[in-house]
Amino acid sequence: VRLQPIRFAVFLFAYIITVGGNLSILAAIFVEPELHPPMYYFLGNLSLLDIGCITVTVPPMLACLLAHQCRVPYAACISQLFFFHLLAGVDCHLLIAMAYDCYLAICQPLTYNTRMSREVQGALVGICCTVSFISALTHTVAVSVLDFCGPNVVNHFYCGLPPLFQLSCSSIQLNGQLLLVGATFMGVIPMILISVSYAHVTAAVLRIRSAEGRKKAFSTCGSHLTVVCIFYGTGFFSHMRLGSVSASDKDKGIGILNTILSPMLNPVIYSLQNPDVQGTLKRVLTGKRSPA
Repeated sequence: VRLQPIRFAVFLFAYIITVGGNLSILAAIFVEPELHPPMYYFLGNLSLLDIGCITVTVPPMLACLLAHQCRVPYAACISQLFFFHLLAGVDCHLLIAMAYDCYLAICQPLTYNTRMSREVQGALVGICCTVSFISALTHTVAVSVLDFCGPNVVNHFYCGLPPLFQLSCSSIQLNGQLLLVGATFMGVIPMILISVSYAHVTAAVLRIRSAEGRKKAFSTCGSHLTVVCIFYGTGFFSHMRLGSVSASDKDKGIGILNTILSPMLNPVIYSLQNPDVQGTLKRVLTGKRSPA
């Protein structure tokens, strides 16, 4: 109880930083004509998803800390489960689209504009949303038919699948199988596709003779690769069940990394490693116009 004010202040600070940082990235993309290539289109969508993911989880938790108790209605818990898996799923697949964009930019520069047209960009985002919607809806429906006999106390700071499975008094065999399939489509397959893309990118960059050219090529995709490592690294540990009673307590800490730290770091990573974003953010914050 004594730590609740500190927790509230920490989570509120993280939420403000995350939302403010991602809104700054969105503002920079909207006001700067130079930040309209496909890479920044995907980055803008990623910022929207980061704002959505943290808004689904943190504000309800802040309300609980403020009230010194947390009673979440069943419908609200199921809704939170659906929207979190929807947004996180789109995030997963959007990182594949961004890796494909890096591959085309480095390995197929002559056909880049044709292969990454506005229609292709919209189609890629649409596919990400459709696949994630089907996955989130499947998990939500499968959880909604479970029986919960009590005590209905979720040992987590948001309604996730493993904590809800622990509360069920009916068989969760089908849910476990669906979770395995979902982890394959949301984790294993994306990581394979991203790894293949970056294997080709690395091979192409190493063939560049000038050190300046290699540095410029790596900087193009370096931010995205850093975000991928953080996102999938924390996601991997958050879904790695330890099979013990204390696993839920460990999952809470790892869940904070996955749902708060990753969205908070994304705008920092892109602004630090991308000079174009840095310059645009400075002009946005100071109110200066871009040079002609």
